[in-house]
Amino acid sequence: MNNVLKKVTAVVLAVVLCFGMFVGCAGTKKEDTTEELSTEQILDMYFGTLKTYSEEELLTGLHHVEMDIEGKGTIKIELNADEAPISVTNFMELAESGFYTGITFHRILTGSLIQGGSPSGDGLSSGEFRIKGEFASNGVENNLSHTRGAISMARASVADSGSTQFFIMTEDQPMYDGEYAAFGYVTEGMDIVDDLCLNTPVTDGNGTVAAENQPVITEVRVID
Repeated sequence: MNNVLKKVTAVVLAVVLCFGMFVGCAGTKKEDTTEELSTEQILDMYFGTLKTYSEEELLTGLHHVEMDIEGKGTIKIELNADEAPISVTNFMELAESGFYTGITFHRILTGSLIQGGSPSGDGLSSGEFRIKGEFASNGVENNLSHTRGAISMARASVADSGSTQFFIMTEDQPMYDGEYAAFGYVTEGMDIVDDLCLNTPVTDGNGTVAAENQPVITEVRVID
């Protein structure tokens, strides 16, 4: 096995054996090549191009969005761009573009968290890009903790593989601190999050939700 295929194999394993079983953005495998590729190029093949922002493009301060869940109501969320500017800017851009309309929650760990944001509804897809992971183990200071109500970026085991998927905590999970990029907190509507977490049927121990049972996001509105 040449060095390129060894690197590709490592990336594939990273998709499958993701930390905490959160799949952030597994891309479609492109044709193997014997050309020597850099690690960054291989990551681009599987997770999408790393999206970067200039300092002027990054948001600062607190921002607010409202997430409507079909048949359930509205979850209000405050995002903290001072602690996680890349994650917040990315999420706000996706919301403003209408990306989350019709997207579902495909993974639910009862009493722990709900995860959504995958266009294919199975956790194996995200956008065509990835962003830098804003957490301590990736060299980024982020003081937001994964307490009840926190919203955080889902990812594969590759640090910079977050994209469109996110999860919302229903209980304190400090073990995620430093490994995932929390970027805000639910301010209203935790009763809806709890309802989804407790009453949505799952098919396995990893919280997989069958397509017909997946709660649907009808809109994510940017308030400010």
